Amino acid sequence: MKTAIKPLLAIVAIILAMPATAADSKLVGWAMLPAATFADGPTSGQFASANPYGTNLPPYADRQPVQGFSAVLEGPGKDTFLVMTDNGFGAQANSADTLLRMYALKPDFRTVSGGTGTVSAADFTLGTELHRFSNPSRITLNDTNHKLEIPIQADLENYYNDTGKPVVDPDIRFGRLLTGADLDTESVRRDKNCHLWFGDEFGPYLIKTDMSGTVLRNEISLPGVYAPQHKDVVAGTATANLGSSGGFEGMAINERGDKLYTLLEKTVTGDPAGTLRINEFDIDDEAYTGAGYAYPLDSERNAIGDMTAIDDYRFLIIERNGDTATSGTPFKKIFMIDLRNVTSAGTLEKTEVVDLMNIADPDDLNHDGKTTFTFPYVTIEDLLILDSETLLVINDNNFPYGGGRELASDNTELLKIRLAKPIPGFKRHRHSQSEATANRCEVREGHSGRGH
Repeated sequence: MKTAIKPLLAIVAIILAMPATAADSKLVGWAMLPAATFADGPTSGQFASANPYGTNLPPYADRQPVQGFSAVLEGPGKDTFLVMTDNGFGAQANSADTLLRMYALKPDFRTVSGGTGTVSAADFTLGTELHRFSNPSRITLNDTNHKLEIPIQADLENYYNDTGKPVVDPDIRFGRLLTGADLDTESVRRDKNCHLWFGDEFGPYLIKTDMSGTVLRNEISLPGVYAPQHKDVVAGTATANLGSSGGFEGMAINERGDKLYTLLEKTVTGDPAGTLRINEFDIDDEAYTGAGYAYPLDSERNAIGDMTAIDDYRFLIIERNGDTATSGTPFKKIFMIDLRNVTSAGTLEKTEVVDLMNIADPDDLNHDGKTTFTFPYVTIEDLLILDSETLLVINDNNFPYGGGRELASDNTELLKIRLAKPIPGFKRHRHSQSEATANRCEVREGHSGRGH
C-alpha cells in the first residue's frame, strides 16, 4: 500500500502546484441579440461599404442599427443594462448618418435553471420591458445648446459638406443630433451628479451630457495628445501623435465617484512600444490632474476593449487582438491592475482574471455542443462587475461586418461569467452602479435627447 500511495501523492502535488486556469471561470448566463436588430431613425449606412459576406447589406432605409455596443452601465431595473453604440460603421468617413445613442436592454439569460437567451428592449427610465427599440428605450446624444466647438453634421446642408452627397436628414438638423462623423464615442460613465461622461476617439475628447444625452459644455481634450481628427490637427495648429481610432476606448470611474480614468487604445508617439496611457481626470474641477500611468500590453499588436473600476485603485481591463475564430489565433483576456503597483520599468503590474477563450460551460448554455466556451470576436468592449464573483461581458459586433464565429455578420452575445476566485474587497459602487442611483438619475420627460 505504501508504494502505491507515493505515486498518488506525487500526482496530487503536481496538480496542486499547477496554476489556476481561466477554465476555472464558468459561464452561468448567456443571451444573444441578432445582428439584424434595428430601431427607427434616419436612413443609415449610405456611406458604408458592403461586408464581404453578403449579409445585411447597407443602406438601411429609415432605420438605425441597434448594435456596436462599446460600453455598458447598470440600468434602472433588475437585470437591465444601458449600452452605448459606437460611431456606427467604423470610421468618420462612413458614419455621418448614424446617430450616437444609448439603449436600455433586458436580457433573459439562459442559465442552468432556464431562460430563453433572448434580449428585449427596455424603458430607459423605468426598466420595464418593451416590444421594440422605440423612443422610450433610448437617448440620443445632441448639442441643442450649441456647446461643442467642433463642427457637426447637423450644421451642414449635405453630409460631409459635399453637394454630391445626400442632404442631412431633417431630424438630425432640427435636433442637432450627434453622429458618427462628429464623435467616435467608445466609453461612458455616470457620475455622482447624474451626468454622463463619454470618451471619444476623434480628439480624443471627453464629452459631458445630462441623462437625456444633451451636451452640457464644450469638449475637453487630453493635454498633449492629438488624434488625426482633432480640431487643432485639422486646423493645422497641432500635429497628430496618436493613431486613428486610438482614443478613449476604455474609461472608468472610481468608487468615490470623483475621478475618471481614461485609457487610450493606441500608443502615443514617443511612448514605450506596447504601452497605453491611463490619465486621471477630476470630475468636480473638470480637468486632468496630471497623474498618469502606463498599461503594458501583452503584445504590441494587442489593443484594449474596456476598463471598469473595482474601487479607487483597482481596475479590470479587457485586452484583445484582432484575430477571430475565422482568422488567426484569438487573444481575449481580462486583467486586473492596481494603480499602487508599478514595476521597476514604470508600467503597471497586471494579473490575469479571465481567459475569454477558455471558459467552462458544462451546461452548454449557448447550445454549440461544447463544454468549453470561447468568445473569439474581433472587439469585446463591454465589461461590468455584477458582484464579487460575476462579470457581464458583451462584444461589439461591428455591424454589418464580423467574422467572429463564422463568415457572416456577428451577433451580439451577453455573458455572465462566474469567476474562479471572487474579487477581494469588491463593493457595489453606490455612486454609479446601484439601481437606486440609476433610478435617481432618470431621464426627465421633455429633454431633447429623448424621443429621437
